Amino acid sequence: MSRSERKIDHIRHALGHEREHHNHFDDVTIVHQSLARQDFDKLNINTKVGELSLSSPLFVNAMTGGGGEKTKQINRDLALAARETGIGMAVGSQMSAIKNPEERMTYEVVREMNPDGILFANVGSEATPDQAKEAVKMLDADALQIHINTLQELIMPEGDRDFTSRLKRIDDIHKALDIPVIIKEVGYGMSRETVQTLNEIGIQYIDVGGLGGTNFSKVENLRRDKPFASFNNWGIPTPISVLEASHHFPELHIIGSGGVRHGLDGVKALVLGADAFGMAGNLLRVLINAGREEVIAEIEHIHKEIRMAMMLMNVEEVNEFKAQPYVLHGLTKDWTEQRLR
Repeated sequence: MSRSERKIDHIRHALGHEREHHNHFDDVTIVHQSLARQDFDKLNINTKVGELSLSSPLFVNAMTGGGGEKTKQINRDLALAARETGIGMAVGSQMSAIKNPEERMTYEVVREMNPDGILFANVGSEATPDQAKEAVKMLDADALQIHINTLQELIMPEGDRDFTSRLKRIDDIHKALDIPVIIKEVGYGMSRETVQTLNEIGIQYIDVGGLGGTNFSKVENLRRDKPFASFNNWGIPTPISVLEASHHFPELHIIGSGGVRHGLDGVKALVLGADAFGMAGNLLRVLINAGREEVIAEIEHIHKEIRMAMMLMNVEEVNEFKAQPYVLHGLTKDWTEQRLR
């Protein structure tokens, strides 16, 4: 199977596989504040994530590209939706375009459709500094995501098996670029030990990419004759990953993604310590099922949910969410009691 065909296969399986019955954002209850003192129509959701100035804490997280016309059309529509709603956007791994120039147009269309937007380029941890620079140039990107996906690669029949140089490659890319470098998991979450190792080499931006959204173990297992089904539930749920990272490294810029269903889940990620949150699979599902205008409507609805939460917590700025009280339940409570002492 070619890389392009695999991209289409991933989209088909990602949209079709069942999600977990329990979403761990439901383990988080925000403490309601009754005496609202804000004017809803004057609330501003602009925020900063390190060097990045964003008009919203929500951005379209990495999804696709490199699958010919189909993925070009998806990226085009997502870029137009991001432009209309003023939010940032990341593309899927650009390694396919780096290896096959014919696929460049499936990514370049994002900047063409959104010339003034905040865009994140994306490469795998196998990339060289020169390849990372090429990916950034391809989009005139404002930041670079380096995705790490060990388990997905191990389950993928044609995946990588040797990661001995991974950390050095990440370090080399980080040192070679003058824009923010975001290390992003793809659905397995990040532990405090992982974040500490990245912090030690100077990484300041972390997208925890936790368990709860698109499950690439299940996606890759659907492509195998004999699946490694025992690993379908491997990983750290997103709320727990955000807590692991923000509790031990409050100075870092944390992005919560993985299983964010709506604006309130995004707000919960912010309350737990994230600076922003990404959505991928849910927005893709809306696009495929209902079209670009419905994606725009969904993003606008999420923005209203964020403002409603601001009203209900008497928060005037997005960064104030971090100081708000919350209560934990279930696995998230058990985990924090054992790991965040």
